[in-house]
Amino acid sequence: MIAFIKSFKYTTPFVLYVLSYLAFTHTGIWCWVPLLYVFFFIPVIELFIAPDPKNLDEVEEQLAKSNKLYDFIVWMTVPLQYLLLFIFLFSFKQEIAPIDIAGRIIGMGLLCGAFGINAAHELGHRTNVFEQFLAKLLLLTSLYMHFFIEHNKGHHKHVATPHDPSTAKFKQTVYAFWIQTFVGTYLSAWHIAIDEAKKKNKIFPLLNNEMFLFQLVQIAFVGVIFYFFGLYIMLYFVGAAFMGAMLLETVNYIEHYGLSREKGEGELYERVKPHHSWNSNHIIGRLMLFELSRHSDHHYLASRKYQILRNLEEAPQMPTGYPGMIVLSLFPPIWFSIMHKQMKKYSL
Repeated sequence: MIAFIKSFKYTTPFVLYVLSYLAFTHTGIWCWVPLLYVFFFIPVIELFIAPDPKNLDEVEEQLAKSNKLYDFIVWMTVPLQYLLLFIFLFSFKQEIAPIDIAGRIIGMGLLCGAFGINAAHELGHRTNVFEQFLAKLLLLTSLYMHFFIEHNKGHHKHVATPHDPSTAKFKQTVYAFWIQTFVGTYLSAWHIAIDEAKKKNKIFPLLNNEMFLFQLVQIAFVGVIFYFFGLYIMLYFVGAAFMGAMLLETVNYIEHYGLSREKGEGELYERVKPHHSWNSNHIIGRLMLFELSRHSDHHYLASRKYQILRNLEEAPQMPTGYPGMIVLSLFPPIWFSIMHKQMKKYSL
């Protein structure tokens, strides 16, 4: 029973599914409740809740690591994601006001970012084929399947170096970063997939690789939506998927902003260390994103499951949780003022 109670707290992200369901089945202010919840309610609440840096002890960590309930919770995001996607698509069968349409697209976009990519990120680091397949199913709902390739085989290798398009440079705005990362990560995924195909001596490596397959699957998925729902609803879905991708890349921006690894002899960089990721111990943001904000430990050992990620003392801390930091990043002068003070605080 205690194990169930401890794992149950990670079902709190599913509140976003409930709010999105209300947005897809109602009109007026209800269509905007998911946005208000994520980027107003949570950031305000986190201003009044102290961060919790506590880690599990060895016994607690072993129990949590072996508890399948934590896995089941993440697995459940797959059927819930597709259920809410279908409700979203069907919700436009009745004529509604443009402002309600915009609210619903944003609501679906939040699901694409929080679950279609973030939950997929957790599952994509698992070593078994079943969970990796679930990760790809989630990424399909965000049309961001190349993330599976580039993040695991590119970002984790090159993070905090000039070779990583997902690392934001010092004094780089989030808007400039979006261009860098959208173009850079997509091209990087192609290079990685083609190189792997060549190493396996596959015929026609430009076509016979996982990246090419992902593009076909995504095109087919969009085509099915177009066939059954028409052009406008298809475009609504594409808009929501794009917003999910923007959220993911904004998270990348805040996670490694201005941090860099030192270059050693030759072309080798130092090993990734705790101070190469920005962290947040603000509890609501941690729960909402399955502990993604304990990012230094994730980069130290990418296979470590979300429920046992640790707070590392050497890791620089954000002044608030991820939702609040995302909002701040949209205002570069404020962002630079706050984050550059944090960098001085940690001598970065």
